[in-house]
Amino acid sequence: MNIGDVSARSGLPAKTIRYYEDIGLLKPLRDANGYRAFQEKELHKLTFLGRARALGFTIEDCRALLALYDDDTRESADVKRIANEHLKQIEAKIADLKSMRDTLSHLIDECAGDDRPDCPILKDLSTHKVSN
Repeated sequence: MNIGDVSARSGLPAKTIRYYEDIGLLKPLRDANGYRAFQEKELHKLTFLGRARALGFTIEDCRALLALYDDDTRESADVKRIANEHLKQIEAKIADLKSMRDTLSHLIDECAGDDRPDCPILKDLSTHKVSN
C-alpha cells in the first residue's frame, strides 16, 4: 500500500503518518523508487496509534504501548500502569476544568451585564495571578 492507501484505511492524514515514521514509531519498507510501501502490520500499528492518540495518550506512552504490544513476554501490569497513569492525568484535567467552570459561572452570575461599566469579570481577570 502507498501512503494514500494507508491514510484512507487508517483514517490518519499522510502528514501524521510521515511524522510517526520520522520519530520512529513505524518503519515502512521502501520501493525501488523510494516510495513508502506499507504492509498490513504498519496499517495495524497506525490504527493502534490513532486509537491511542484519540484516547489522549502521549507519543511516549504510545511508544511504550507499541513496544509492549510487540513483546510476547509482556506483563499486562505494565500496560495497566501506563493506562492508570494516563487516567489520573485525565481526572486531574477534569477537576481543573470543573474548577474553571465554577469560577467563570460565579463571575458571570455576579456581572449585571447592563450598560454600566462596572464588571466583576474584568475586575477578577485583572487582579488574580495565574497559577500553574
